[in-house]
Amino acid sequence: MAVSPEESFPPRKRRPSANSFVAPNLSDHNLLQSLLLLSSEISTLQPLLFLLKKNTSSIIRKSKLLSILFEEINGRDCSSSNDPTTSRHVTGFPPSAVLCFDELYIVLQRIKTLLEDCRNCSKMWLLMQIEVFSNAFHELTLELAILLDILPAKKLKLNDDVQELLVLVTKQCSENSAYVDPKDQDLRSQVVEMLDRIEREIVPDQSKLVEIFDKLTLRDSMSCRDEIELLEEEIQSQTDEKSKSGIIALIGFVRYAKCVLYGGSTPRTNSRRRRAAGDVSVPADFRCPISLDLMRDPVVVSTGQTYDRSSITLWFESGHTTCPKTGQTLTHTELTPNSALKNLIAMWCREQKIPFESTELNVKSNGIVTNKTALEATKMTVSFLINKLKASQSVETANRLVHELRVLAKTDSDSRACIAEASALPLLVKLLGLEYPSLQVNAVTTILNLSILEANKTRIMETDGVLNGVIEVLRSGGTWEAKGNAAATIFSLTGVPAYKKKLARKTRVVKGLMDLAREGPTNSKRDALVAILNLVGDREAVGKLIEGGVVEMVAEIMDGLMEEAVTILEVVVKKGGLVAVAAAYPLIKKLAIVLRDGTDRARESAASTLVNMCRKGGSDMVAELAAVQGIERVIWEIMGTGTGRARRKAATLLRVLRRWAAGLDAEVASGAYSDVNMNTTSTRIVLPATVVPVRLKLVFPKIVLLH
Repeated sequence: MAVSPEESFPPRKRRPSANSFVAPNLSDHNLLQSLLLLSSEISTLQPLLFLLKKNTSSIIRKSKLLSILFEEINGRDCSSSNDPTTSRHVTGFPPSAVLCFDELYIVLQRIKTLLEDCRNCSKMWLLMQIEVFSNAFHELTLELAILLDILPAKKLKLNDDVQELLVLVTKQCSENSAYVDPKDQDLRSQVVEMLDRIEREIVPDQSKLVEIFDKLTLRDSMSCRDEIELLEEEIQSQTDEKSKSGIIALIGFVRYAKCVLYGGSTPRTNSRRRRAAGDVSVPADFRCPISLDLMRDPVVVSTGQTYDRSSITLWFESGHTTCPKTGQTLTHTELTPNSALKNLIAMWCREQKIPFESTELNVKSNGIVTNKTALEATKMTVSFLINKLKASQSVETANRLVHELRVLAKTDSDSRACIAEASALPLLVKLLGLEYPSLQVNAVTTILNLSILEANKTRIMETDGVLNGVIEVLRSGGTWEAKGNAAATIFSLTGVPAYKKKLARKTRVVKGLMDLAREGPTNSKRDALVAILNLVGDREAVGKLIEGGVVEMVAEIMDGLMEEAVTILEVVVKKGGLVAVAAAYPLIKKLAIVLRDGTDRARESAASTLVNMCRKGGSDMVAELAAVQGIERVIWEIMGTGTGRARRKAATLLRVLRRWAAGLDAEVASGAYSDVNMNTTSTRIVLPATVVPVRLKLVFPKIVLLH
């Protein structure tokens, strides 16, 4: 993308807007005190040492003069009175002066915000917006001049010295035009030219890179990393795709310069801005029922269930035509965006300081690349890192380089494609050993990030040693993080049906996932459980998983990770036949506890699992469930307060228990019933009057039979 000074970077969306500021409802005396305090605060701020140096110095100096002016006015001995027609306390100032003070307060608030914005925003973005910011300072200065010019100095009875000061400040604020430092303009032109050369696949001159980044005070790896984060945050403030695309080009440029000038970097222990979703407890309603991960693009299918778009799309591409959660056949596969839920998730992410929106804007729906500058910068960065990694003789250096590849592979599909095409996988396999745990984590996580791209799944499966290396990390990795990310890689690969079957047949994969789910910390357990859930979705793989002890594993973790455990058990029982039902028999009482104490989602899965077990397992299964004390009350409660699907399953379960209690075991064993669609507030289940009620009363002592 060629970058032109006039068009490529439209004005930013202000934070906050000028309309956000309102005059305070204060007495005249307190208003003047507030003006004095605000102008004093601005005068203590330090001007920028690089861009906009003159603009910031000038407006801070003017604020200092204003603070002297307000101090002099505030020190006057004014007579006071209370105006019965207004709630304000009047200190003798005329109404026109009070109005000027109100407006001055608003302008000073905007000046303070603008100065803070300049100090806290990205330096690259500030440079690209140099004229916009200069105009903003000029406009605010002119507003000060107008307000000071109409301030009724004579009515305020200011002494000569104060009036001279007022005239001086007014004159200084009456600037004819915005000032843009020629040095700033020249630096901006250099960056624009360099971006244009990158687009034309010309590698930037390193000496010029040093000069530019030194002037912007980006003099080490950490400051560049902060700059990238600030640019990523800036994307969230933009309202048009063109502006976002321009910022992505800057991100690619800074990332390339960071690697070339300062080398790779290791992760910091305490990032001051961003957290990963795995670092916090994600609300259940924000997690996709398929991946159990935070949803980024929630969509609704024809059954009314919500999934993350990427997960449900993979489900459809695997040949499924049913709703993963309800098992119902879908009337169509159209996806409706769940905008309300997406907004809630975005708000939660902002509160938790978790990145939500992706910066992946490089490709349009028709496949045409819209940001060639960013793409070429990525290619140059990858080439530099791979060449350095090949030549690396130091473990520390290799670790920093691989971490840089890890971060890059996380950004967008172009980066993932570039890294894989640069033959990074064979290099990464060699770094999966146990000798250096940190290097192992970075290497396996890079492979995980690469696997997100569909084409890279094939590369991982077919490149010699990569899959075996990941499996070995899963089984005996040096840290739980490494094992968890290996499990997540397995999950990613199972998105392809053929690979799912292949991985499910590998005993090492099954055992590794089971062990991690049993023994790992919560985050690692979830990584393993998501992979297991994807594997059990294949009917042929269920037998292998049952042999590997998936039911026993579910029993062990059910107390800690109830939703995940019950969801897996539901699919196993549904697709595993009588063998799975027999294996799950000891869990009936635990499932009853889930019905009573679990979340809505867990109760729904537990009810569905029990229905399938009773259908396939016959009278013995029903008898075991009926023996659970208070089960009937729990079922009735779900029928009244559960989700739609949970109510239907609970109604079916109640019917099964009634038939068993009435002695209709043959019908129970043959599955001679179906889910009941019912409204629990109005529908009653009626049994024939000929049924002998003794056994039924033992199970449901509080249920009155209807004749």
